This record gives sequence, C-alpha cells and structure tokens, in this order.
Amino acid sequence: MDIAHCNLDGNADAVEFCPHESFHNVLAACTYTLQEGDQPSRTGSISLFDVDAGSSRLSLIHRVQTAGIFDIKWSPFGGNVGPLLAQADADGYVRVHKLESCVDESDVPGNNLLEVSDEHVSSSMCVCIDWNPSATSLAVGLSDGSVSIVSFLESQLSISRNWKAHDFELWAASFDIHQPQLVYTGSDDCKFSCWDLRDDPSNLAFQNRKVHTMGICCITKSPSDAYTLFTGSYDEHLRVWDVRSIAKPVHETSISLGGGVWRIKHHPSVPDLVLTACMHNGFAVVKVKGDKAEVIETYNKHSSLAYGADWQRGCSGRKNKNNVIATCSFYDRLLRVWMPEGDIPE
Repeated sequence: MDIAHCNLDGNADAVEFCPHESFHNVLAACTYTLQEGDQPSRTGSISLFDVDAGSSRLSLIHRVQTAGIFDIKWSPFGGNVGPLLAQADADGYVRVHKLESCVDESDVPGNNLLEVSDEHVSSSMCVCIDWNPSATSLAVGLSDGSVSIVSFLESQLSISRNWKAHDFELWAASFDIHQPQLVYTGSDDCKFSCWDLRDDPSNLAFQNRKVHTMGICCITKSPSDAYTLFTGSYDEHLRVWDVRSIAKPVHETSISLGGGVWRIKHHPSVPDLVLTACMHNGFAVVKVKGDKAEVIETYNKHSSLAYGADWQRGCSGRKNKNNVIATCSFYDRLLRVWMPEGDIPE
C-alpha cells in the first residue's frame, strides 16, 4: 500500500529511519550526483523527512548540501551516544552529524542536523560505512579496496587503522554486532572476508572466494541469531551463512532475487525477515526459515536502480506497526514510503 512519495534533489542511493526513541518519525535520505564536464564534481545532500504513515505524511524538514554521498548510517540505539548520522562521501571524508530537536519561527517543532566532526580518510572515495554497537568506531570501505577503522571518542573522529583488504572497490564493511572485534568485508573481487581487530595489523579470520560469482554489495549480521549472517551480490543472490565456526563459515542457503542485491535490512521485530534492494528488479521482502528462503512480497513502483531501503521502527498504537518501509531509486531520484500488501509472517 502506497503512503507517500517525493523526488529528491539528486540521484538517491540510501534511506535510513532513525532507530532512536522519540525520533522514529525521522527519515534520512542521501544523494550522489556526478556533474560531468571539464571539471567534474560529485555533489550530494542529506534530507530529513517527518514520516507519519497514519496521515500519509512525508514532509521535508531539513536539508544539508554535501559532497556526493555513497552511504549513511544512524548510530545504533543503545550505544553510548544519542542519534548521530554518519556519512561516507566521494571526497574521501567521513562526517558525523548530530540530530537535534528544534522549533522554527512559527513555533513548529522539528529536527535538524549539526556536523559534529569530520575526518579525511583517504584520497579514494568512501563508499560504505557502519557503526560498531557502542557507537565508538566506524568501519569504512574505500574505492581502492582498503578498509579503515575510524574511532569516534569525545565527539572526535580519528583513523585508528587502515589496511588493503581487497583488490577492487570495497562495497561492504560491517561490524559483527555480537562480536564487535570482527569486521566483515566484501568487494568487486568476489571475496567475502572477516578480520579480527584484536590483532594489529588486523588478522584475516577467513576469506571465501568461491561462492559469490560476482562482486559483493552488502553484508549484515542477523540481530536475532548470533550465528547467522546475510550477504548480497551483483550475481542477484541473497545468501545465508552460518558463522558458528568463524574460521570456516558455512553457506546454508541462497535465493535469486532477479537483480543485484545492493542492500539488506532486517525487520525491527520479526526474526529472519529481511527487506532487500535489488537494483534492476525493485525491492523484495524475504523470509528465511532454516535452510529455506522465500519471497513474501515484491515492490516495483520505482523506475530506476533500487538502492535504498529501510523499515520504520516503533509506531506503537497503530496496526501493522513496524511494517512501514521507505525505498529510493537512483536516476529517477524517487523516494517512496509504503507498506506491504500481505500479512507479515511472525
């Protein structure tokens, strides 16, 4: 069921609902636009929206102009800090913004972003970003195949380590939320890797180069199962892994989604239910149970590359709470908010 939609001011590549209580209505969307010519530039923006599915509201409340952005992530709820939004951008910077409540000239409450800190990580582009569970570090993937761990302490960013992890663009860098000393990485070189940060330089805990037949786009750990991990690839498959033995993860099952799996988002309250952005084939909600994966619903009302997707959290007092979804697509600059038509399996 469609709730609302709008066009952004650039090519849309990520959307993120704020996970922090009192801010569940806040949706961040970012853009990346290449301006070609004699002096090409990469520009972008972060837009904040107020989302209320009950009244079909999608209202722009704040916008920040930036360098072209590849990825954004809110700090995890329950970390050591309040709501912070981290960005990875084409100028090689990591920037952290603080979400604050404000009141405009008409005494209307709202929200805005204030930049807290920035760090120039590399001359290469920062293409993905992820917080550790305590919001004290960020894992950053770079276009030259490197990964950086950037500390965030006392509101200041600083590079704690950097190493060459892959041969090509590193599209996926993700902390293990149950064992945050581990970082997973994936790249256009088709290698799925895990690094142990307790060693310096970081030790390669495992590397699988046989299963993915094309580049790896995203990696995410199941929040409800400490041994289950998901990967998405340009080869159009969503894969489920058992990482019980960290030295030798087991590929349990996979499902073809008809398009490169660029992003995976876990449902806030239903275990092993994921929302996927499938590039040329729209979006899909997938239920994984044991060694079986099944597409529950698809959404194909975007006319361009499906890149950004997220579930809204909270929304208590409303039927089908937690089932509001935001999605965005690249070249048509489209942002949509919707709900699945069918029942979500518990």
